[in-house]
Amino acid sequence: MTDFMTALPVIPVQPTCPGDPRAKGIQFQSTCNLCRESLKTQVWLCFLVLSVLSTCTCAASVPGTADVQTCLEGLKHAIQKSDAMLYAPSVNDVEDKCKIMSLRCYMLELIMVIDEEEIIDDNNADCLMDFNDILPPEANSVGCPPCEAYSLKNITTFLERLNSLLQEMTSTNT
Repeated sequence: MTDFMTALPVIPVQPTCPGDPRAKGIQFQSTCNLCRESLKTQVWLCFLVLSVLSTCTCAASVPGTADVQTCLEGLKHAIQKSDAMLYAPSVNDVEDKCKIMSLRCYMLELIMVIDEEEIIDDNNADCLMDFNDILPPEANSVGCPPCEAYSLKNITTFLERLNSLLQEMTSTNT
């Protein structure tokens, strides 16, 4: 514990390039072994967490799809007022490797409707926004068609197809 109480020595270093004004006054501090070990531990933990997060690239591995269905049901009355035509991939048209990309398409369309219908201060809308934020990146969807490749449907068909996709992904996760 006394390692934290002692002052660290400061070692002034001369610039290696004569005439380089940026290098004047550079100082290095030596650190204690405890700090060095702590840094190694922190780097290792970061590596571990990133490794775990990067392994979640399965075709339909998205936690929380059941919760999204509940949030969607809570917003249904407000969303059904929309007369927007939305890209709505059918579950039958979507390959397994493209399900997350399709879900991302649905979420972007849904967020647009929430914005157009001015649904604010609603926990269900916040739930959908949060879910969209945790979706895996699009980099995992190489070879999948873009959202615009799917047909435009009314809000009723859009919601039916979204619910079908969510049900399928929920049953895959369990």
